[in-house]
Amino acid sequence: MTNTEAKAHSDNTSTDVNNQNASTAASITMLNNYFRLFDASRTDARAMEDLLSLFTPDAEIVLNGNSRRGFEGFMKAFYEYNQDIKHMWEAWVPQPDGSYRTNWAVCGQAADGKVYAKAGIDIARVNDQGQIVYLENVQSDENAFSKYHS
Repeated sequence: MTNTEAKAHSDNTSTDVNNQNASTAASITMLNNYFRLFDASRTDARAMEDLLSLFTPDAEIVLNGNSRRGFEGFMKAFYEYNQDIKHMWEAWVPQPDGSYRTNWAVCGQAADGKVYAKAGIDIARVNDQGQIVYLENVQSDENAFSKYHS
């Protein structure tokens, strides 16, 4: 490889890394917005629209091992059973398989007025357009989402 070829290869590799870093940063920002919008969507129609726009219409949603397609249906069921919710989460970490992972905790109030706290992990995959195509939620309580299964 000549010096010119080596420099061109190095420039291309550097550009690829920069593009990958920008893509990762954009995905992490979007995933942080997911939690913020989730919490706001109960009372803010625009937040709900923005939240739903983060997902492809046929995104795979996995709740404690049970898979369904589409995030909108989950949100409708979620707010049927819950009055309020607040998420806290750690940094989203890129995984070797291209997914992202975070630890989270949540406190909320169910529709019947009872309060609760839960913790778990989320695993997300994002497409080239920056939308969530896969979101897996794993909680320590394996029956946590039994109400939301269709």
